[in-house]
Amino acid sequence: MGNEVFLTRTAAYLPLEPVANDDMEAVLGMVGGRASRARRIVLRNNGIQSRHYALDRVTGEPVMSNAELAARAVRALGDVGAVDCLAASTSRPDQLMPSHGVMVHGALGWPRLEVVSLAGICLAGAAAFKYAWLAVRAGDAQRAVAVASEMASLALRARNFDAEAEHKVHALEERPEIAFEKDFLRWMLSDGAGAVLLENQPSGPLSLKVLWVELSSAAHELPACMYSGAEKNDDDSLTGWQLFSNQELATRSVFTVKQDVKLLNEHVVRATLTEPLRELVKKHALADRPIDWFLPHYSSQYFAEPLAAGVVEAGLNIPTENWFTNLAEKGNTGSASAFIMLDELFRSGRIQKGHTVLMFVPESGRFSSGFIFMEAV
Repeated sequence: MGNEVFLTRTAAYLPLEPVANDDMEAVLGMVGGRASRARRIVLRNNGIQSRHYALDRVTGEPVMSNAELAARAVRALGDVGAVDCLAASTSRPDQLMPSHGVMVHGALGWPRLEVVSLAGICLAGAAAFKYAWLAVRAGDAQRAVAVASEMASLALRARNFDAEAEHKVHALEERPEIAFEKDFLRWMLSDGAGAVLLENQPSGPLSLKVLWVELSSAAHELPACMYSGAEKNDDDSLTGWQLFSNQELATRSVFTVKQDVKLLNEHVVRATLTEPLRELVKKHALADRPIDWFLPHYSSQYFAEPLAAGVVEAGLNIPTENWFTNLAEKGNTGSASAFIMLDELFRSGRIQKGHTVLMFVPESGRFSSGFIFMEAV
């Protein structure tokens, strides 16, 4: 069975002041000197009203690294004492090598401890959570910290697209924005970090007993949907960045984040929510107990209704008043979103003893998903 594991502290760090919708292009820049045609359409659908960027408002340069962003979230946990394990995650680290985790450790300046880096996209944070949970559950750690951080803004700046815009100047006269699968993500993603402390006993006025963490992938049946550092081929395979020349890396914006929107809309609810959740409802007898708090990570308000229908189809009845999200105010911070959402609810005083919390983290990279189930003690 293993040791019991309790989430005892949460923290979030959102850099600088919030950026309103009308100010986004002033911070990120305009590709080819032209305003985006997609921006208003995307913002109308995603429901995000403000978000944070770790970019200087005047120069557009970053005011901190991704590792420092993560470290600030960990420090916001307060004095956590001796920690045995640090599990750090992000979708876009500051460098290819060394790993993100050891850079976060270096920024923290903590004594020697086990450090592990978890990669991926949105699910990377849930994977870090699971590693930390398993470390405490196995008895390898008494205290473990999981942290997720994203510096999406660095990839969203107009300068990253300018070479492609210049390269495609004739096509851009007819369609000024970069291909939609690249442009729409500029208005979806933002910066932030969140962290949790997991211990082998409860502590403080509120702790969440972590009952189970389940991760799964549908990559056996579906191709890549969201990707970076690669180009997608006609047969849905990916050609990685190492196979492109330096000129191609720029003129094709290989390192920008892309998404196959049609593939996303067709499969994301079924592949990341309904099918895996239906199995978990059976495995953990979820339908037999009330779920007081449902924390779904979704990238856009557009998906709220389809997700609600998917939850019902999977065999659960979770009233909308039991849902909690802060997407509109905090933005879509990728792997950090679930941590930032949980932190706000955890600190709100709304979770009462005996309440259950079900977190849902989908990832459209190749349609993976994670579910975390906890009970307040």
